[in-house]
Amino acid sequence: MNFNKNKLKKFSLNVLLIFALIASSILFSACDILEKDTRLQVHFIDVDQGDSTLIISPNGRTMLIDAGDNSKGSEVISYLKRKGVSKIDILIGTHPDADHIGGLDDVIEAFEIGEFYLPRKSHTTNTFESVLLAAKSKNLSIKEGYADRELDYDENIKLKILSPIKSKDYGSDNNLYSIVVKLDYNQASFLFMGDAEYKNEYDMLASDYSLKSDVVKLGHHGSHSSTSQELLNAVMPSAAIVSCGYKNKYSHPHKEVLDLLETSSIPLYRTDEQGDIIFRTDGKTITANTEPGSYTYRKYK
Repeated sequence: MNFNKNKLKKFSLNVLLIFALIASSILFSACDILEKDTRLQVHFIDVDQGDSTLIISPNGRTMLIDAGDNSKGSEVISYLKRKGVSKIDILIGTHPDADHIGGLDDVIEAFEIGEFYLPRKSHTTNTFESVLLAAKSKNLSIKEGYADRELDYDENIKLKILSPIKSKDYGSDNNLYSIVVKLDYNQASFLFMGDAEYKNEYDMLASDYSLKSDVVKLGHHGSHSSTSQELLNAVMPSAAIVSCGYKNKYSHPHKEVLDLLETSSIPLYRTDEQGDIIFRTDGKTITANTEPGSYTYRKYK
């Protein structure tokens, strides 16, 4: 059989190119495996004016706290899938407000869920009903989140709910029922405040909880109804997070909170300025994917 030399040369080059591509893909796959993060990861996802936090343990177990409003469910799902999430081991809806639980129904439908926690507070909105229906459709039982309840998350990680108090009637304000979670991983600690307000802070301060945390996600998007000086004195954070939308109609974070943080020299990270904010820790050292933001107050009304 006769081969055209040019064709044979072209064929040989194509074969070499294919092998090169295969080899490079194998190399990159190996690199991905080698570079798999064995640190605890805490992702404060930018969902505009709302909250959503993804936590991935060193062993790959996942927890999601809130999922933004009704329009953000698909964005949260996409973010989780980009991070390799296929199952959510612990899902928490901090309280029934739409900017926290609006995307939960989409998340429940998209992923296998291990445990699902909500506070002892119902709501008559379509958003809340959609979350309940999504859980029912997956035969997912809802567990109550209340102070002193410890969650089984992963080895070397202590996860405890600090608020709301189980037997306390907080009235009609949804924010006061917010689930507050503290996570301790060896020497590193994170405090997630949901939309908890002063009353919740004072309840926690009156308890025997150790509130000291390296990173705190401030309550209620940096509103002046949350984040007292007393809380900051007890938490003594090395970094504070505000999850809020750019040019949001509430002008979050409020000036009182910004001034308090600046006076206390607490670095502030804010999703309206920096987008997704990611902290990683080996249990000793904590690193962030970005520099701190500003203490600038912006009034948009």
